[in-house]
Amino acid sequence: MKIGVLALQGAFAEHIVMLKKLGAETAEIRLPQQLDDLDGLIIPGGESTTMGKLMVDYELLEPLREFGLAHAMWGTCAGAILLAKDAHREQPLLNLMDITVERNAFGRQVDSFEAALDISSLNLESDAPFHAFFIRAPIIESMQGEAKALVTLPDGRIVAAQDGNLLATSFHPELTGDTRFHEYFLSLVKEN
Repeated sequence: MKIGVLALQGAFAEHIVMLKKLGAETAEIRLPQQLDDLDGLIIPGGESTTMGKLMVDYELLEPLREFGLAHAMWGTCAGAILLAKDAHREQPLLNLMDITVERNAFGRQVDSFEAALDISSLNLESDAPFHAFFIRAPIIESMQGEAKALVTLPDGRIVAAQDGNLLATSFHPELTGDTRFHEYFLSLVKEN
């Protein structure tokens, strides 16, 4: 199994470390032709406007959209914004997941926080709380079509969603030592 991590900007190196822990072959993706032999792709956290502009500059927007229609794709934080169909502002989006996101829903960088999340909905071997980092994080405001909530904060706000083979998380699983979200994504890749 070969998993690409979009490496235009953001926390791509941390995702590669997590995937290698799980035995997956990895590749840093910067150009359209690098998508050809991948089984799945992660769009990391970073700055969604910058990443969107770079996707346009490197002619990646349409190839990424086509890839996501046929393969498993996971967006973390900024990546979740880029997967969405609506982010309440003009910016390049992949328009793949039937979700609406609110950027920086919790405030500025100084408002970043950590939370223990109930991930029992993932049906993994361990459903111990997942220690999550929220850094200028978006919130998944609403879902349409086949999209479903996977994880919420205690107040009910959605922080992880799935739409078929597409996964979005508001937080940064790659910044923990906990590989369970990466395991879940690899299970989606295998199913696809």
